[in-house]
Parts: sequence; structure tokens; C-alpha cells
Amino acid sequence: MAGGASGVDGGGRSLDCRSFWKAGASEGPSAPIREFHDALETGDFDRARVHPKFLHTNATSHKWAFGAISELLDNAVDEICNGATFIKVDKSTNTKDNSPMLVFQDDGGGMDPEGVRQCMSLGFSTKKSKTTIGQYGNGFKTSTMRLGADAIVCTRAIRESKVTLSIGLLSYTFLRRTMKDDIVVPMLDFEVQDGHIAPLVYGSQGDWDSSLKIILDWSPFSSMEELLQQFEDMDSHGTKVVIYNLWMNDDGLLELDFDDDDEDILLRDQGQNSGASTKIQKEIIQQHISHRLRFSLRAYSSILYLKKFENFQIILRGKPVEQINIADELKFKKVVTYKPQVSHDSQVVSVKVDIGFAKEAPVLGIFGINVYHKNRLIMPFWKVLQEASSRGRSVIGVLEANFIEPAHDKQDFERTPLFIRLETKLKQIIVDYWKEKCHLIGYQPIDPKLRSQYKAALQDSGGPRAKIRHEASTAQKAGGHLSNLLPQTYDDVEAFRLTANRAGSALHSSGQAQEDSMDSAGLEEDLVDIGSLGVLDPNCNEKLSEENLVLFTRREDLRQRDTQLKQTIGELEHELEETRRKCSQLAAELQLRRSQQQHYM
Repeated sequence: MAGGASGVDGGGRSLDCRSFWKAGASEGPSAPIREFHDALETGDFDRARVHPKFLHTNATSHKWAFGAISELLDNAVDEICNGATFIKVDKSTNTKDNSPMLVFQDDGGGMDPEGVRQCMSLGFSTKKSKTTIGQYGNGFKTSTMRLGADAIVCTRAIRESKVTLSIGLLSYTFLRRTMKDDIVVPMLDFEVQDGHIAPLVYGSQGDWDSSLKIILDWSPFSSMEELLQQFEDMDSHGTKVVIYNLWMNDDGLLELDFDDDDEDILLRDQGQNSGASTKIQKEIIQQHISHRLRFSLRAYSSILYLKKFENFQIILRGKPVEQINIADELKFKKVVTYKPQVSHDSQVVSVKVDIGFAKEAPVLGIFGINVYHKNRLIMPFWKVLQEASSRGRSVIGVLEANFIEPAHDKQDFERTPLFIRLETKLKQIIVDYWKEKCHLIGYQPIDPKLRSQYKAALQDSGGPRAKIRHEASTAQKAGGHLSNLLPQTYDDVEAFRLTANRAGSALHSSGQAQEDSMDSAGLEEDLVDIGSLGVLDPNCNEKLSEENLVLFTRREDLRQRDTQLKQTIGELEHELEETRRKCSQLAAELQLRRSQQQHYM
């Protein structure tokens, strides 16, 4: 099994316990390894001091491995101001024991020798900008140690025309197996002069040599040449982080799955429970991003940042991640303005909340609010209302809450009074939106006046059946497919078995004047009672869902088939062009040979 040997000689070195949640309690050998004990006692290394047990405890702030990965992505995004255009996330192999490694590489400004030491020191941060994501100076340590027992950093920087290369080793394996309380983080520095790489010694040569020995013995690289090779694929500046001795689960399998998808990194045992009641529903939900983000790094990173990058890419296993703006996917979208009272003496804060129905509504009951902070996703599909509530079904929201600070792992917010007020306000926004718009996806309007208008609109249009026949005829005349007429509205009185009813659009257009914005003063603080009004007939709801799930699946199949046909046509056209080119070359050669034969004759 990949993951490294547990021995201390020869190839790879790893901890006896490879489960992250148990590694903190696991003890190493009873005595330090002699060769390193002597070196550590006699050498006063250039080091950052940490305690190994605290290093592991500190990393437990990340309950979720993708939360740790996002910290390293944040570091690269923060480097956009220094010229970064990409962050590559990929798998590599430790040649010492053939185990997989996780590699992050960006082309940001890099770190000079002082910057590397600050990076390796706990709690140190130079990020003071209001726009940068990182601020605590702890993300690198917690994230790398959450993903694997060991990490090596290679960085290249240019400061005042001086080009430096620096290497730092943060090895939990080394720290625990040498049983040290006062721990070293060995570092090496080089300077590039006239195209030649020369060691940059800040202490004594003996210290530098001792650091080199530890790095070669405890890293995936066995020689100075292999270490310097890590800089060959860098441009003039950038940083590479290699994490190895990756953590395993209780079954002895790597927590990160590199094998099931060559273009993704998956989390094991995270994608089973979808909450679906039928097989068809389960299949569709499992493809939805609200479910896939739990175990697919590609899905999670696609919505990790609110604003789409202009000149920056996240490249996952060789393929760029396509960014998705959740707000762009909403139906009947509305923008609600919320003005939180941050503090008595602070400036007035205005927050825009994009809210609407999921594009799959009401086929799937996916719902939740996506809360970002400084462009970074903190809480994806946060279920502000209870799942059992009928009101709020299929409602999705997006907001950037810069007025409130996230927790240290950037996966949640502390339950401060300010956060509780935000939660209360979002509940009210969802309920108000649902009361106003639920008829647009087929739920009976709650307002009696809207309900009568809704039924009148159906009657004026000749009933839903006539409307469907008209829309189907129009679609066919326009060369469209009937499968594109997926349901957007449903009448709970007449059209339980109809699958493409769009009745209620007249109400939608008449209510456009109310959709631009809603001032926070018009939102009540007290929540209305979430009852059972406005829901479809329970005897018909299941049947309706099944029929629409079949159509939804059919539409996706047709889309995939259309994409495949277009791809096949493109390939055939390319082959035809190549064949024509070869025929032209052969014709030219044949004409040349004929000319030569005539010449000799």
C-alpha cells in the first residue's frame, strides 16, 4: 500500500500512526535517534521553534481536509497583487518509498530568506491589507500538517535585484521520531549570481551542512541536485509546497483519493448521503454542486471565490477549474439590501443578498445560503431554515459578509450577537421571498389576492394544457426540442401530471416593479410562523417529482449527446482536413515524380 514505510533507514520515513486524528496521541521511540541527537545538541541551527505536539494540535482546527487545501489556495490568491497568474494542485510521487505526494505551486512573488522564516513561525503574519484573505499567520502550518505529516517548501524570490532560493522543512515525522521538545525547522538558502547557484550562509557552515543533512534524510529528495531541481520549473519567482506522508483513514487508505478521477482529488467516504428518496433523485442530486463540493475538490474550488478571476487560474491536476457564480444560476433572482448594525460608532454597512430559486426547482429541493467573506466562501449552502420546512424549498442565496469575522479555519462564523442577527435577518428574507414568489415554481400562492390572480391567469390563457400545446408548437417551429420545456411553474389544481407548465408568468411580469431591491427597514424582525401553506397536494407531489426527474434526466442526456456529437463532428472535420492536406502533398509528390520521369525520358 502506498503511504510510506515505517522504518527509519533507507527510503521513506514515516510515523507509526498514519491516522491524523490519532497521530497526536501516538508516541515515538523511547529514545532519540543517536545521529540526530548528537547533531541537534552540538549544532545551533537557524530555526523556527515549535513544539511537535502543539504542531499537531494546531492542525486539528481543520476538521475538513478541503478546508486545509483552501488555505493554501488562499495564499496563492493573495499573491495575485504580486503577479501570480496560477496555482497548480497536483499529485507527485515520493521516489524514496513510491508514496503519493500533494504538490502546490504558484508563480507569486515568492519568499526571501526572512519571509520563509516568518512563514515557518507560528502566528506571524505580514498581511495587513483589508483585501487579503490570510491574516492570522497560521494557515500554512495548520493546513500542511492537516494534510500530511511532513511538508517541504521551495521558494524563489527577487528582492532589490537579489535572486534567492530558499528551502524549509516542516516535518512532524522528524520532530516526533527524534523526541525533541525544542524543535528545529531546518532551512537552506542560496543566492543566484551570474547564473550560478551558491549557498547563502547566515550562521556557520557547520549549521548549514547540518540543516542540509536533515533535509536530505527526512525529505523526499536524496541529494542537493534533486533539491535544486525543484526550482527548474519555476520562472523568476514562485513557491512550491510538497506535502508527503499523507494521512490515512482508519481503514489504512489515503484520506485523499487520486485514483477515481484523473482530473480531480476526491475525499473518501464523504459522498454517500445525498438525502434523496428515489434512485433517479439520488442520481441527479449526486451531480449537483451542493452535494459534490463535499468530496470533489474541483467542485468545491469552482465556487470557492465569489468574483471570477481575470488573469488567474486554479489548475487542478493539469486542467483549469471553471469558476461558477452561484448567483448567475438562479431563477427569478431578486436583490435584497440588508443594513446590519455592526456597532454604534461604525459607518453604515450595506450588504446585497442575491436570492432566487435553484434552476432545478422544484424538481430538487436544494436550498441554502452561500456566505462569502472577502471573496472567499465560508459557509456553502447554509440551511438557515430547517430542512423539514416547506417554506423556503429550492431557495438559494448568495452574500458577501465582510462585516463579520470568520472562525480561524474559515469554514464557519463564531456565534456572536452580530452573526445571530444575520441569521435572523436571512430567515426573514427567505420567508418574504417565498411568500412573494413560490407560485412561480408551482406552489399555491399564500396571499389570497395572489391566489385568485394566479387562477385567473390560468383561465385567461385557456388553461395549462392549452398553454403547453402552444409552447410545444412554438418550440417545434423554432427548431427546438420538447425536452427543453422543463417545468418552471406548476398549478396544484389542474396540472399535476403536466410537465412543462409555465402558468403564472403574467403574475411574474406584473411583480417586476417589486424585484429591484428591498430596504432593510421593510423587513420585520419577528419571523412568521412556518406552516404548511403553499405546498403541493402530498398525494400528487411524489408522482409529479418522479415525472419531472425523468424529463430532467432526459434533458441532461440529450445535452451530453449533443455535446458528444459536436465533438465528434469537430474531430471528423479535423481528420478530413488532415486527409485533404495529405492528399495534396501526395498529389504534389506524384506530379513531381512524373515531371522527373519525363525529364529523364
